[in-house]
Amino acid sequence: MDSRLTRLESREDFLELRARAQSRWQNLWEGGQTVVSVGIGSSSIAKGALTVLDTCRAELGNVATIREVSGNGAFWMEPWIEVRRPGEPPVVYGQIEPTDVVAVFNGECDDLAVGVRGDTPLGNIPSLNEHPFFKDQLQVISRNAGVIEPDSIEDAIARGAYDGYFKVLFELSAEEAIAEVTAANVRGRGGGGFPAGIKWESGRKARVTERYVVCNSHEGEPNVYKDRHLHECDPHRILEGILIACIVCGAERGYNYIGGEYPLAIRRFRQAVADAERLGLIGKNVLGTGKNVAFRVRTGGGAYICGEASAMMFSIMGVRGQPRTKPPRSVEEGLWKRPTIANNTETLANIPDIIVNGGEWFAGLGTESSKGTKLMTVQGPLARHGVVEVEMGMTLRQLLDNVFGGMAEGYTFKGVQTGGVSAGPLTDQHLDIPVDFDSLGDVGGMLGSGGWVIFDESVNVVDFARYLTAFNRYESCSKCVPCRLGNPALVEILDRIRFGRGTMDDLTLIQRTSKHIIELSLCGLGQVAPVPLLGMMEHFPDEFAHAVKYGTVAAPPLSLAAD
Repeated sequence: MDSRLTRLESREDFLELRARAQSRWQNLWEGGQTVVSVGIGSSSIAKGALTVLDTCRAELGNVATIREVSGNGAFWMEPWIEVRRPGEPPVVYGQIEPTDVVAVFNGECDDLAVGVRGDTPLGNIPSLNEHPFFKDQLQVISRNAGVIEPDSIEDAIARGAYDGYFKVLFELSAEEAIAEVTAANVRGRGGGGFPAGIKWESGRKARVTERYVVCNSHEGEPNVYKDRHLHECDPHRILEGILIACIVCGAERGYNYIGGEYPLAIRRFRQAVADAERLGLIGKNVLGTGKNVAFRVRTGGGAYICGEASAMMFSIMGVRGQPRTKPPRSVEEGLWKRPTIANNTETLANIPDIIVNGGEWFAGLGTESSKGTKLMTVQGPLARHGVVEVEMGMTLRQLLDNVFGGMAEGYTFKGVQTGGVSAGPLTDQHLDIPVDFDSLGDVGGMLGSGGWVIFDESVNVVDFARYLTAFNRYESCSKCVPCRLGNPALVEILDRIRFGRGTMDDLTLIQRTSKHIIELSLCGLGQVAPVPLLGMMEHFPDEFAHAVKYGTVAAPPLSLAAD
């Protein structure tokens, strides 16, 4: 943060800072200097983006302004840089090597140009908005990805950060703000889909006056990293959502619980908190309103179970993370036995726009039962990979074929595992189903946290089901007997089948054991742990029957096996 920035004491101070930040932002993009931005995120770092950034600073630092921005979600084109020459729109160049930097800067590598940021082409370089990966996206909470410098609170404020916070501090009552969130019908983006407005109203009405707000950024699902991406791209958006929740729900302390496996996300978010504290957006007497908000960042140790709300709260309090029975609910008795409002990262990231634009605006996006947009991460043998934000209601086929470019050459689609490790698979007969909470749930899938895995015809679903079941076995907290003993039993049965020692009775035993685990487990992990396995058995019964007869280890292909 600029050393000239000092604590803000009033609404006028904030408005003055916002005007300066917007003027600075306009001068950056309309001035006479060349601006080179390099996308730095966890995925691009793995591909050598830091070396590209160092090369830009060494070779171009004297002739251009070098900016370290975040990734833009398009992992397939990393490392990438953006060059804004005076009088021209910014051009994004992809798959850059350090040796390409000077040539790209000099305009000699149009073959590496992916597109022009904005709607207007530049010569033979098309608009980035017309690229299939971006064309069908609706970037609301991810609109700053690859645009602002995540470590700059001035960049964030210039692009609208803390406008919603300002509004709940000075213009809206708590009741009016909750009414907007309720009207938006924003449902939890962590998997459960519970309406945020109802949760906030319950927390605010709790009889105990000492309350807490917690952002659940644990994100322990395999192949899910949309919350990490959001932290790396726009940490002030998340922080603002938490602060709004604190003011509206009457909480004087907020927490963000982040998975310890995300060092860059943690660093950037901690920087955002430090800068907000320095400006007086966090602390005592915020902007002279008399309202107090303290804030803490807590990091997890990697336990999947700590994504469950009550287990997360135990972890924050410094004890072993284990779920507890309900009631009481967290909004009645959470952290230190005080009312606690817990929301997912993506849920809270939507709040600033809802407050600024109104609940009716948000409710106009998406479907009847699933409003707004959804961040998605899709893995597997696809032409493109990354994090995307799409409007609720897009079909699976549109998402996979248009945005992600379809299956990579040489691969044939077989199925998609939805909901991380918590739901069943879908097959090609489900590709025209809308992506929303209810439509996917009706066919045995799950929107969940938005992390999906595509698998092709080379994948043996029995082995895949064994992997998913084993994950839940390892991640079980072992507090309740059905989960502690039931999941290892399922893995044992699957191993018996895989090694050619199974019988058809084992398939019946899987069904019976799964029923007991689902009905008797204490928390959500156990209640859904067998669901992927049961879904695999439902959609691919022939493969399970084949595995019983031949096993999967060194078994002949299904198409060649005798009846």
